[in-house]
Amino acid sequence: MQKSPGELRTKAEQSECSAGGELFRGDCLDVMRGLQDGACDLIYVDPPFWSGRRRVSAKSESGYDDRWPADIEEYLAFLEVRLREMHRLLSTRGSLYVHLDWRAVHYVKVMLDGVFGRDNFLNEIIWSYRTGGRSKQWFARKHDTILLYARNRGSHTFHVQRDGAFRTDGLKHDDEGRLYKTTTKGRIYFHADGPAMTDVWEVPFLSTVSLERTGYPTQKPMALLQRVIAASSDKGDVVGDFFCGSGTTLTVAADMRRRWVGCDAGEEAVAICQRRLGVEAVVWR
Repeated sequence: MQKSPGELRTKAEQSECSAGGELFRGDCLDVMRGLQDGACDLIYVDPPFWSGRRRVSAKSESGYDDRWPADIEEYLAFLEVRLREMHRLLSTRGSLYVHLDWRAVHYVKVMLDGVFGRDNFLNEIIWSYRTGGRSKQWFARKHDTILLYARNRGSHTFHVQRDGAFRTDGLKHDDEGRLYKTTTKGRIYFHADGPAMTDVWEVPFLSTVSLERTGYPTQKPMALLQRVIAASSDKGDVVGDFFCGSGTTLTVAADMRRRWVGCDAGEEAVAICQRRLGVEAVVWR
């Protein structure tokens, strides 16, 4: 029997938005199959990258295995059935962000076109960062790719995000402090909050001494998830992360007054989530 979203969902128009949610330990495929259609308004996932390595925690030998004996076919079969469940779980105004890197993103992009339809593709977001290490054989690989799809393009939630400064010569301030530029057709005014964000995001990678660090491998910075959640959800919406790892998505969702549902198969991952969120996990059987 599928579980009703029930307490997971709080209407965005309510003045008081609860930031609670539910955390599960188990295979995300089983957990998702137990949730009703349209249970989530936004889903972000950071699945295995097909790296061919075992990802081990800095604090223990636990983590997760990203090795696939049958190579890319096994990896894609693993992902496809889960991505189809995510498609089912999205509300009519929902969006899916799938975080990958250079190894498999082109394979998964084609797969997602089949699951969501090519017309529902919105963006290929480049998360650019600077970390140590470089190669003498190719340009340093210093970005990940996040594929963004809408459940129904045109009905999906999206809020323009602004960041940085305008790179335009001749900007001035009027008597009210508003930015403008003088042209042959008169003044052109610029948005007070800066330029609209593009699909290339410069967000620092978590340093080894960052206070956010939990010790979990592949942990992503909160600033990255803040952009995702701000752009594609409203207060009171349900944010899902079904490879939740150290719980960054869930933590940010709670901070931003969204409800959330998350799961991970790893005991250490779920234990970290429990500490960060102050909740108990349900073991899905």
